[in-house]
Amino acid sequence: MASVTSLTDNVQQHLASALTATLPEAAGADPLLRRSDRADFQANGILALAKKAKANPRELAAQVVAQVVTGDVIEDVEVSGPGFLNITVADRAITANLAARYADDTGRLGVPLAAHPGTTVIDYAQPNVAKEMHVGHLRSAVIGDAVVKLLEFTGENVVRRHHIGDWGTQFGMLIQYLDEHPHELDHKASAEDTAASGEEAMSNLDRLYKTARKLFDSDEEFKTRARRRVVDLQAGDPHTLAIWQKFVDESKIYFFSVFEKLDMEVRDPDIVGESGYNDMLAETCRLLEESGVAVRSEGALCVFFEDIKGPDGNQVPLIVQKSDGGYGYAATDLSAIRDRVFNLKADTLLYVVDARQALHFRMVFETARRAGWLGEDVTAVQLAFGTVLGKDGKPFKTREGETVRLVDLLDEAIERASAVVREKAQDLSEEEIAERGTQVGIGAVKYADLSTSANRDYKFDLDQMVSLNGDTSVYLQYAYARIRSILRKAGEVRPEPHPELPLADAERALGLHVDSFAETVQESAAEYAPHKLAAYLYQLASLYTTFYDKCPVLRAETPAQVENRLFLCDVTARTLHQGMALLGIRTPEKL
Repeated sequence: MASVTSLTDNVQQHLASALTATLPEAAGADPLLRRSDRADFQANGILALAKKAKANPRELAAQVVAQVVTGDVIEDVEVSGPGFLNITVADRAITANLAARYADDTGRLGVPLAAHPGTTVIDYAQPNVAKEMHVGHLRSAVIGDAVVKLLEFTGENVVRRHHIGDWGTQFGMLIQYLDEHPHELDHKASAEDTAASGEEAMSNLDRLYKTARKLFDSDEEFKTRARRRVVDLQAGDPHTLAIWQKFVDESKIYFFSVFEKLDMEVRDPDIVGESGYNDMLAETCRLLEESGVAVRSEGALCVFFEDIKGPDGNQVPLIVQKSDGGYGYAATDLSAIRDRVFNLKADTLLYVVDARQALHFRMVFETARRAGWLGEDVTAVQLAFGTVLGKDGKPFKTREGETVRLVDLLDEAIERASAVVREKAQDLSEEEIAERGTQVGIGAVKYADLSTSANRDYKFDLDQMVSLNGDTSVYLQYAYARIRSILRKAGEVRPEPHPELPLADAERALGLHVDSFAETVQESAAEYAPHKLAAYLYQLASLYTTFYDKCPVLRAETPAQVENRLFLCDVTARTLHQGMALLGIRTPEKL
């Protein structure tokens, strides 16, 4: 089905025609239309046009009003203030537009696909091999997954990349320690056993890592042996590689279990860690040095920037290759850019990475531009995110001061949500309560993250997150479940739009908001801003609550009004369901 023209676009077209008829030289001018609390829409563009034409803005506005065609789309338009236009949309237009969205058999609710989609490579959810995932990994995973869904829904070709930490000095340290203490970790378990105890295996790996790190920092001889083992790893020594591969495989089983708990799809081919670019590192360095983009400084290969200086006033370089021949993160990131631009043919490179990495990525992107790898036709963006804070406003830690394990945090959210569901449950079995509790708990964690602008910090407060009141996913899920309940109670009476019926104020407000779903999805995708979609959905649920309180549905005055209000309920439910799905959140039929 073709995309549905929104009411905003319809009104815009009518105003543009009236403007052109009044002031021919204003053809193509933007009426600056926006939603308003004084009317359905307000147009503010006439003030600037009047100034340009040296005309009185109120008089020009009155002339435009005289040219506006009223009827099917615009019911009334009046001049306000110094020359604003207040526009009221016809009830018929609201219902007819919603009916067109409702009839979209693709399930897209009239959201158009991009006419000329590009290819975006999105780098998100980057855990480290042999380390447990903690609360710091939450935002990259949740924000990245929502942005992937938004971009794919609007038609973009999306290539997912999970740039896991699976290479470097720490693996020489780990492998050396394990060789010297072979009984510390049993790698002989079957794949089934490992899968069943992924969290336990990862906990052991994490413990092993911390023990090895302690020895590495305190024992110079062990440090030398560990660094020698890094050389063996980079040289492809079979024994060393085999142990490394076991670390990676065990870690992946664990990653998949955590992502599954987060209700996220992570596919094995999308995991291309630091090791995936090993074969490109030497060439990346050679190309940078030969082109003069990077220079040798005290034995290291560096890129310098005029405007980036340290506290001492000296330039802070991007170190691509260390003086001992080892490669830094920059070499891997620059090699990844080459791969994504030249092999994957990306138009956009999107990195969902902690805001504290901003300087690193600024230098990497600038280096890639100087080298000619990021041309004018390729955009590189860091979608920087803030920190997860505890209730005290400080970085989220356990009582012992340790970083909170992500699995523990998710399990507690599920436990709290299950208690809320059990309290409200009317006719749910224990199995259904457990299923809903998981959907509500994980949804609560995701929504709290996604309803906050990515670059801001936010407080992790589970009591607030699983509350039925306020801006929470539970409130939205409850609104959806309530609508589904009404539709079930309607029995054989089906939702049916009746454009000929007048609408109450609460119906109009709800209908106008539902109609702006497509614009919100497109804006959220274009700006990588899932929080804008979350805000839209919260307002949708709030407007539905007002409608529910003021407009009887099954006891409406006439059969046609019952059908029309059921239609408003159903189109709202579909919009909530699709919008929440784009945020990666489930909407249970019953709560």
